[in-house]
Amino acid sequence: MSHSEYKGRRETREVKIGNVTVGGSSPIAIQSMTFTKTSDRDATLAQILELEKAGCEIVRFSVPDEACAASIPFLKEHTHVPLVADIHFNYRLALLAAEYGIDKIRINPGNIGDKDRVKQVVDACKKRNIPIRIGVNGGSLEKHILAKYGSPTPEALCESALYHVGLLEELDFHDIVVSIKSSDVRTTIAANRLFAERTDYPLHLGVTEAGTERMGLIKSSIGLGSLLADGIGDTIRVSLSDDVTKEVAAAKDILFALGLRNGVKIVSCPTCSRCNIGVFDAAKRLEDALKDKPWNMTVAVMGCAVNGPGEAREADIGVAGGNGNALLFKKGEIVRSIDADKIFETLLEEAEKLHKERQAEK
Repeated sequence: MSHSEYKGRRETREVKIGNVTVGGSSPIAIQSMTFTKTSDRDATLAQILELEKAGCEIVRFSVPDEACAASIPFLKEHTHVPLVADIHFNYRLALLAAEYGIDKIRINPGNIGDKDRVKQVVDACKKRNIPIRIGVNGGSLEKHILAKYGSPTPEALCESALYHVGLLEELDFHDIVVSIKSSDVRTTIAANRLFAERTDYPLHLGVTEAGTERMGLIKSSIGLGSLLADGIGDTIRVSLSDDVTKEVAAAKDILFALGLRNGVKIVSCPTCSRCNIGVFDAAKRLEDALKDKPWNMTVAVMGCAVNGPGEAREADIGVAGGNGNALLFKKGEIVRSIDADKIFETLLEEAEKLHKERQAEK
């Protein structure tokens, strides 16, 4: 399913972040964040380029001081994706980031001082067409909101986001992206649903402090997947205490699993005592060989006739295991018998052939 065919997507306003548009009918963008010291511009550049290569479409980095802000022109010059300056409390750093040509600023206007400071940041962003991302986190709610609700409930997180949005709207600034995150999956889902009902600003989704790869992938898949399936979300980040490129790969997989990115879908059975072929090996090798192909097709590796053309009849191509051989089928129709040790090579060849046929028809 292409992005344009996805039904039920929440209607939001469009926000331009460098050369990437989020919201509206734009594809859902994948984000990540560097963990290098931004003042170490060579190390930070290397990590941004690594993220670019992995398929990351927007990269954020921390700007805790002027030395980090001074790296922005160099990083802009040598990278291709939009860059986001993550700033807390210090409005002067936001002004510096804008002056240095950053593509987006992540800052909460209620945390940088009086209205004059907020206006200075807004004016700097207006002048250069820089959007502002408001980032609400369960661990950093405003005292008056925390006192009202007693804990970081979904309602508290939503109210905090609306509070910060209101500060920008009072200054006639609407180039806004919002993120509402908690380390609790249910809270993240509920808070984003509440906010989505109340505004049309684009939402950046993530489960914050999701943990190491094992649980982080599970929590992010549930949290982001639930919201995306509801049509909520315009950019996403899978936060992991691990290699940042794994975040990008996981985000791609989540979007692909929901039909929001094209790719080759591998269907394979878990096997049982009826299986007489190497399903695991063939499926894993096919997944690895085809993972970066933007071909919209389904390839099935089924262990026996029970789970073969019948259950995988919607697959474009596939095999069902037999006794020392396998049956190649297309759209549920058996084509021919092949050797069991040629499953990977045959399916890879058939997938490439199908892609070429489709290209020739265009």
